[in-house]
Amino acid sequence: MAAITMRLPVARKAVGPSAPRGSEKHLVAPGDTITTDTGYMRGHGTYVDEEKLIASVAGAVERVNKLVCVKALKTRYNGEVGDIVVGRITEVQQKRWKVETNSRLDSVLLLSSMNLPGGELRRRSAEDELAMRDYLQEGDLISAEVQSVFSDGAVSLHTRSLKYGKLGQGVLVQVSPSLVKRQKTHFHDLPCGASVILGNNGFIWIYPTPEQKDEEAGGFTTSLEPVPLSDREVISRLRNCIVALVTQTFMLFDTSILYCYEASLPHQIKDILKPEVMEEIVLETRRRLLDLEG
Repeated sequence: MAAITMRLPVARKAVGPSAPRGSEKHLVAPGDTITTDTGYMRGHGTYVDEEKLIASVAGAVERVNKLVCVKALKTRYNGEVGDIVVGRITEVQQKRWKVETNSRLDSVLLLSSMNLPGGELRRRSAEDELAMRDYLQEGDLISAEVQSVFSDGAVSLHTRSLKYGKLGQGVLVQVSPSLVKRQKTHFHDLPCGASVILGNNGFIWIYPTPEQKDEEAGGFTTSLEPVPLSDREVISRLRNCIVALVTQTFMLFDTSILYCYEASLPHQIKDILKPEVMEEIVLETRRRLLDLEG
């Protein structure tokens, strides 16, 4: 007979403050008054009624000088120029690909906005247009950068750098875009033996760190060699750690993911998804980050 795991509820431990004093976010619900001061400018997620600035979405209040906006806790991705995104090709059209990037509208990758295989620099010809499915086809995952945002909110992408392009073997994790911390770089080679791409759009790609960077392929060749078991275990553990951080609504960046990975090492990979283990390793991650900040 198959073994059955029975888990009984236990009393929760008292948890101390999880953030430095003074850094708590001002959270609001729709209809909450943010301020009655008429000197502030109205930003996204707010409206003015009877000289009061009121929240129209649930989220955290952000102030930039006199501009007040509310960043929704759960939302679709709103593109900004320069963002790193991970997306999936959904359609091949004339001189362009449609890409699913977790935004309200499909994003666009133009044939002229990508490197040709081998990094050739020349005008795109009719032969290139006929060979578009040889480069990228439906279902392929890509990493790209936001080139521009159209007036309706749709995003135009480019993959002109050799660090962008088609993604090979790995695991995709989808999270809320509001949980991905904005950083200078979103490509991280972690010391545990795997790499992550933290897409600003909430798509996170975990893959084995390549032994050598293939700079001549133009971002189109993907290795289909079998991934060793040790690498697969590291990727699975990282994936479960990210799910644990997201469940506890913890911001995702390279240090928090690495600390969570190290805190999870005493546990089996499958046990990380148990609620009590999630809470334990995220608390340990939070404590180490607070110690790091001093």
